[in-house]
Amino acid sequence: MPKLKVLDVFQRFFRSGKVGGLLLLICVGISLAIANTGSSEVFAGFLKTEAGFGPVEYSILTWVNDGLMAIFFLLVGLEIKRELISGELSSLKSATLPVIAALGGMLVPSLIYIIFNAGSETSGGWGIPMATDIAFALAIIAILGKNIPTSLKIFLAALAIVDDLGAILVIAVFYTKQIHFEYLAMALGVVIVLALMNYFKVKSLIFYILPGILLWYMIHHSGIHATIAGVLLALTIPTKGNADSSPLEKLEHTLTFPVNYVIMPIFALANTNITFKKEMLAGLVSPLGLGIILGLFVGKTIGVSLFSWMAVRLKWANLPTGAGWKHIIGLGMIAGIGFTMSIFITTLSFDDESNILEAKLAILVASVIAGIAGYFYLKNIRTPISETT
Repeated sequence: MPKLKVLDVFQRFFRSGKVGGLLLLICVGISLAIANTGSSEVFAGFLKTEAGFGPVEYSILTWVNDGLMAIFFLLVGLEIKRELISGELSSLKSATLPVIAALGGMLVPSLIYIIFNAGSETSGGWGIPMATDIAFALAIIAILGKNIPTSLKIFLAALAIVDDLGAILVIAVFYTKQIHFEYLAMALGVVIVLALMNYFKVKSLIFYILPGILLWYMIHHSGIHATIAGVLLALTIPTKGNADSSPLEKLEHTLTFPVNYVIMPIFALANTNITFKKEMLAGLVSPLGLGIILGLFVGKTIGVSLFSWMAVRLKWANLPTGAGWKHIIGLGMIAGIGFTMSIFITTLSFDDESNILEAKLAILVASVIAGIAGYFYLKNIRTPISETT
């Protein structure tokens, strides 16, 4: 019996989402340790090593950021489609609050960043503080457990999904440097074939995955970031709404483990290798550093809270069941954990290595502040809070 109880506890812990967050933290720690030891140059050289063959020979870092992250965005796309069809975003009433809150959580941080960086060489990084890291944010919520209403967890998941959709659109529209229309036309042709298979109710996933690989190649060469291929593929995968047996739900279930426990940790390992130098501390109070830190922590908190308040005040939406304004403020803090998505947008925003390292350090600091502050703020909400405005 004791062994079974230990196994049950482990299984519950593993399913809770805490493990994914823990693995990310471990990989961040390992990456930072490597970057600040004598192994840093060896690791950097490893990431530059070419892998593949012929037309698909890229550096390992490119495979991580363009290849593995395309699978991550495929999962995000599947989640977005499921939520739009049968989840929290499936009706106007249920979708209004997380959509408006996410909009505030994108606009206010970007505005703060622009205020600090307008007209400078770092002005192009305005998309960095827009992002919320789903894995870390939901891991913090999972750790809080019964300290917060269940409805708040659903609200955060929906908000993070809308936030990711916004980040995807920003990447596609604003972080595309040069478009090769011949590849884009071929990519469109692949999408049309995928859509037709959906229309004619082709259910076998292999008939979507194989063209999806071709779609990735075409998008990668078109100038639009290759990860967008994952989202486009996801939108063509058929689903039956609430049916667990549909191709979309099967693929989502299949990808959840490798994305959360393999792909995201590898991304963190490859992209948080920041070599700390004394002069980098000054970067935290530079326009770039302040724009990111204040954008993520202050901007997300204000944006999510203010826009949620306006939506409820104007009677466009209601607060999540059992939640009050202190919960929404705490949730806004946790939404300031930008980490994975923010680092990803950083790699698209700058070419200068010093700007990239400065931005990564600022993202790391801001995410730590947001996670700790949000956790303790929500944990210390003891009494029920009125849902009235």
